[in-house]
Amino acid sequence: FMKHPCLLVVRTKMAGVSRPRAAKQQSETGLLMSVIRTLSASEDFEQREVEKQRLEKAFKECDSKLDKLVEENYDDLTATVNHFSTISNNIHTCRERMQAVRQNLKSCKSLLRCKRDELRKLWIEGIEHKQILSLLQQIENVKQTPEKLDEYMAKKHYLHATELLVSAVSSLEGTLCGVEALRDLRAELQNKKEQMHEVLIEELHRHLYIRSTAQVNKPLRRQGSIKGTASWDVSPSPARKLLHQVLAEGSTSTPGSKGHKRGHSRSRSLDYMSPVVTSSEDDPAQIQESMEGDPEADSVQFMSVLVESLSILQKIPETVEAIKSRMEKEMTLIVHRTTAQVLDNAEQRGETASQQNQPRLLLELFELLFEKFRCVAQAHDAVLTFLQRISNSASHGQAEFELYGREDVWSRIQAVLQLVLNDYLDVKNTASASQNQVPSAYTDATVEINTYFTKKRPQKGKKYPLFKFEMSSHAISMNNYLREQKRKKGGLGEPDLLENGTEVQYVCEPGAKNITVIFNTLQRFVKEIEVTLQYSSGAHCQLHDFLTDYIKTIFLGQVHMDVNKNIQQASRGADALKLLTDATSMKLMGLQRPLLQSTVTVERCLSELRELMYALPAYSDHFLSMICKMLQDYRDMCQTAYRGVVQRGSEEQRIISATWAKDEDISRLLRSLPNWQNLENRRARKDDEVENPEAVRARNTKESDLLTNNLGDSLIPKYEVLQDVNDLRVLANLHESLEWFAGRIRTFNSTLPLASPAMGLSPASSGSNPSDLQPVSPATLASLTSLAREFQDLAETCLLVLHLEVRVHCFFFLLPMAKQSNYSGNLESTDPDPLVVKLNKDLSSIEESLTTSLNTHKFRYIFEGLGHQMSSILVNSTQYFSRISHSGIKKMCRNIFALQQNLTNITMSREVDLDHARQYYEMLYMTVEEILNSLVEQGVHFTELEYVNALNLLQRSTPGSDTKTHGAKLLRLKEIMAQKVGNQNAEMTEI
Repeated sequence: FMKHPCLLVVRTKMAGVSRPRAAKQQSETGLLMSVIRTLSASEDFEQREVEKQRLEKAFKECDSKLDKLVEENYDDLTATVNHFSTISNNIHTCRERMQAVRQNLKSCKSLLRCKRDELRKLWIEGIEHKQILSLLQQIENVKQTPEKLDEYMAKKHYLHATELLVSAVSSLEGTLCGVEALRDLRAELQNKKEQMHEVLIEELHRHLYIRSTAQVNKPLRRQGSIKGTASWDVSPSPARKLLHQVLAEGSTSTPGSKGHKRGHSRSRSLDYMSPVVTSSEDDPAQIQESMEGDPEADSVQFMSVLVESLSILQKIPETVEAIKSRMEKEMTLIVHRTTAQVLDNAEQRGETASQQNQPRLLLELFELLFEKFRCVAQAHDAVLTFLQRISNSASHGQAEFELYGREDVWSRIQAVLQLVLNDYLDVKNTASASQNQVPSAYTDATVEINTYFTKKRPQKGKKYPLFKFEMSSHAISMNNYLREQKRKKGGLGEPDLLENGTEVQYVCEPGAKNITVIFNTLQRFVKEIEVTLQYSSGAHCQLHDFLTDYIKTIFLGQVHMDVNKNIQQASRGADALKLLTDATSMKLMGLQRPLLQSTVTVERCLSELRELMYALPAYSDHFLSMICKMLQDYRDMCQTAYRGVVQRGSEEQRIISATWAKDEDISRLLRSLPNWQNLENRRARKDDEVENPEAVRARNTKESDLLTNNLGDSLIPKYEVLQDVNDLRVLANLHESLEWFAGRIRTFNSTLPLASPAMGLSPASSGSNPSDLQPVSPATLASLTSLAREFQDLAETCLLVLHLEVRVHCFFFLLPMAKQSNYSGNLESTDPDPLVVKLNKDLSSIEESLTTSLNTHKFRYIFEGLGHQMSSILVNSTQYFSRISHSGIKKMCRNIFALQQNLTNITMSREVDLDHARQYYEMLYMTVEEILNSLVEQGVHFTELEYVNALNLLQRSTPGSDTKTHGAKLLRLKEIMAQKVGNQNAEMTEI
């Protein structure tokens, strides 16, 4: 330190700066003091010398280290010393100047005390001039306000315009209130301020109801929705951030809550996050208006600007009242605009509202309305959010107002939809028609029986007008003309006018059945409303109640009335079973044979009720019960009609064929025969191929023998035969109609979802869209299946009656020919027997009647095997001839030929079975011996009984024949037949 004095200063300053090093120096100082005490306490000189040397050595080492550090940091040390010198000089200079200032202030103070009044006067004049300049600037700004205001209004920068107008009016009513030159300007701006809120309200309504729905042009296309659409998806704005943040928070204070106080906030801040709102650009509570671009590009931002502007004008209560009062009217205008839009779209597609009543256009209309109402509701949610935030951030002591809520918006939407439904469903006329309808068999009317026995006051006769002109031909023609003209213009019904004088348009003809087109869409919208408004379980909105009430009290009654009317028209009068479908209807339905008009009508009612089940699945059980009731009534009507044909007079005088078909055992036996089984197989295969005669004979032999054994003994009375061909045609039409109808019922049953024991659907019904219909109980499905089976049974009974009746006609005409006609004399006539002629004529009439009524395979079932039956009757009737001559045999052959020729014309195939009968009668030309010899030589061609009848007839026809000889010949016949049968059995055994 003695060599370098400056090091001592540097060391001192560094010690004051570096605290850790100072602590180390303190420890070294303590060590040095300890060494000094050791030296002073030591008495030995040598010890002190040693300590001295050690201390000197340590100082030398310290000096060498310090020199080394100084050399390494010389530049820094030099700069530090220089800076310290400069600072020290500056401090010294500053002290000198401060001393001079103090002296100068003392001099000024003494001088100012000498002219105080003159200085105060100058200060006051300065303040006055400054205030005058400020007033002049305000006047200049106020004079420019109308031009700027018009510019802002033209560009729709309403927030800037509102702030400018409020600021100008505040200045004119405040600091500039005494300026008479601004009186006209003050009145003008005050008038504009009063009109400003009306303009803002109109703009707000335009965005609520027009801009929000402008992009909804097609059904099922949500373009006007807040959730990502063309008109709402723009760059994030503060208002949109506010809306999204509120929606994300779940809106702790629901938009539209009642009873909030409202005040004026000049800061344009919607503070809902904290008491202090920052002015950051990203603050979602700060409403800002950009001066660049289209201010209406972001509709949410624009509506927030409008609401904020109205808040600045302190017109929020009036705004809320205007929105609530105009809500229903604006939504009604949306309906009319959408109607015109749908009609325009249809016209561009080349359609008109009168084409088949266009129920599809009604569905398109409601889908568009639902989309637009969703957009309107979302726009109202945005406005309610801004109003709610202004209400929450308002200061106390201002006027109170009540916000409308989301429930109010949806309530108005439902009210407008109810008005639209009233028009398109024609509720007024349909309700009056349902109330005036006559109670039908499909409505359950419970009447107290005591009312029939209570005394009633005599009622005064009602006065009726003598006549009216409303139903005259002229009035009807005029009404039809006006209605047709309106259809051409796109409107329907009576001409209605809007407030602006334009005519109300309709997209389709009003009617109760329009509900079937839109019911499912309405139900989905109702569920959407209930979910949006968070209805509790079991609670429903007013639109749901309206639909339920309309369907239960009006629509179902209308359906009852229509079904009852159709059934009554189809089954009314004696010709109900004679009215058939025309060729056009057959072609449209794909039918080959005509059906009863009543059956087609009932099937049409069944199809309509089935469509109603799918259109209104909530009421499918009701429609299903109507179907069951309708089918039961029609079944009873068909059974009554069937009995009216086959039952004449008393119970004893019944038709043979109907009696046999009704008997369960006989009916079961007939259906087990091969010819019925062949009919079933052909019906399944739809095969009309022609079979060989042997197969036909094998199929019908058993039936012919059965009928011959039961009907071939006695004559049949006339009352047991259906002699009128029209009755047979009725049975044929009834058969075809009921069989087709039973198939339609089975098809309908297969589409119904069946409720399993576990309340699920059966696999059989899994492909029938089960989500639309409620599962049908097994009992109901069994009832429908039973009804289909009953219709099928009645149809098969009619076919059996026709099949038997044709054969009964053969017995009716051929048996009297053998029992009552004379074939023993010399018959010179070459004509067939009159009974044969009648039978041929009868069969031709039946063939002509049934050809157009029955399908080919059923017609073949009726006439197939008829030749075998005739042959069996003719061969069996030989036992009833008293005698027969050669001319009689010849006439019988002519009879057989006539029958064969007529039957061939009917069946279009040669009836070889009648050849068998002809050969049998030609055998009668031979004697008994010749017959027996032919048996031995040529074999057996007939049965033993037929040979016995032939021999007996020849014995009766030969005068003077011996009875014993005839008995011997019969024994010989029996032996020959036994021998021939034995030989045939042996041959069969060998084979």
